[in-house]
Amino acid sequence: MTSKLDADWLDAPALVAVFDALERDGDTVRAVGGAVRNTLLGLPVSDIDLATTALPEQVVERARAAGLKPVPTGIDHGTVTVVSHGQPFEVTTLREDVETHGRAATVRFGRSWTHDAARRDFTMNALYVDRHGGLHDPLGGLGDLQARRVRFIGDPHQRIREDYLRILRFFRFHAQYGEGSPDVEGLAAAAAEVEGLSLLSAERVGQEMRKLVVAPGALATLQVMARCGILEAVLGETADLATFAALRGFDALAEETRAPALCLAALAGRRDLEGIAGRLRLSNAERERMFSAARVAEDPVARMIVTMTATQEEVAILLEAHGRDAAFDGVLLASARWLSVPERRTLTLLRETPVPEFPLKGRDLLEAGLSAGPDVGVRLERARSAWRDSGFSLGRDALLAEALAPAS
Repeated sequence: MTSKLDADWLDAPALVAVFDALERDGDTVRAVGGAVRNTLLGLPVSDIDLATTALPEQVVERARAAGLKPVPTGIDHGTVTVVSHGQPFEVTTLREDVETHGRAATVRFGRSWTHDAARRDFTMNALYVDRHGGLHDPLGGLGDLQARRVRFIGDPHQRIREDYLRILRFFRFHAQYGEGSPDVEGLAAAAAEVEGLSLLSAERVGQEMRKLVVAPGALATLQVMARCGILEAVLGETADLATFAALRGFDALAEETRAPALCLAALAGRRDLEGIAGRLRLSNAERERMFSAARVAEDPVARMIVTMTATQEEVAILLEAHGRDAAFDGVLLASARWLSVPERRTLTLLRETPVPEFPLKGRDLLEAGLSAGPDVGVRLERARSAWRDSGFSLGRDALLAEALAPAS
């Protein structure tokens, strides 16, 4: 690592325009946080956050004068989103805490980069870079980043009490960027302050857990959280780390193993999926993915596929019953539960075998002369059963004849 940052994004016209607009009358702008951290680690950069000595009102005025679009997304706390060339940049005036009270804090604007850095969470997030690539490290974050060590700024207990979500961020950042064991002081503080997690909204907890379970070091980090009692406090029950470990052991076979919903389904094991979904306030789509994977994992056909060499006919049966996405997730989850590594051939069959489509509809029976009513559904299901028994080979005419035939 170096004291100068070589980053293509520093030369992007959208960011250069923001620098040009705001760096006036002695004011300075620097990129801070994730963009700097990820660039130094060779990881992708998505959002670019900026810090400035300019006051929020000056940011708005100068951005507008330069033809950029200022949006006062958090102007009372010093944050203005500046849209340049269609790209949003969150620009925050340097701040220092006057008084902290939970997640909120009484702050005042200032011009000290050290004071601004001191109110952030981790040292690796308190690295700044100017428009020329000059790296500014007021609190020694570069050394921690080099060591892949996630370390709280100042007193870990105080940082956590300012926002108890930082307990989960500590573990999530360690899973994403850390190496070895978590920082001892940070870990002790997180364990001591665990009751504060109950004060957080389910949405915020869920957002962190989604990111944590898919991180490269998720398993080792979750194991530490379990030993400290933190994981159970989050999930409301003992996690199934063995199934989770097996699922993430398939990372090289399928990218689906890094889907948050599937990871959480593995952590839940065969226990209360609904409870975890509620505690983490998962979306309807995430809930459905969890429950669908769990249903498939209990399907006897899925069990047969993961414990024996799968046939294309068995795969087709599973695909027809559950759909491709759910079948694929379910086989991965079943494999993890049975500690059986899925064969590449099986996964290929699940991806490539056509999903059988039942060729008969209720209207076909009505057009053939049946009266509308429950009997139509009964006859359709009888025909569908015959179609499945035939290995999906019966065509529409044969199935229509089956449906219209008198019940035996």
